[in-house]
Amino acid sequence: MEISVIENTKNRLRLEVKGEGHSFCNIIKSELWNQKNVEIAGYHIEHNLVSEPVIVVQSEKGDTKKIVLDAVEGLRKKNKSLREAFKKI
Repeated sequence: MEISVIENTKNRLRLEVKGEGHSFCNIIKSELWNQKNVEIAGYHIEHNLVSEPVIVVQSEKGDTKKIVLDAVEGLRKKNKSLREAFKKI
């Protein structure tokens, strides 16, 4: 996976995520909505065969990069819990 910053302003961040699709982007988008101060969290893929997903995050206040990193950390914790639950089965 390769991530490129398309736009980085005070309250808005747009990231192109190469090599991923709807599954990954939906998980990130959902977790972003769990973060404080998020006004917009979404993504779009112009065409599945020829374009890469672009994730858009906009905050009321605060650092959008930190919001994304907090969302990633939240997913990491959920993934760890899920892995541990499966090991017990």
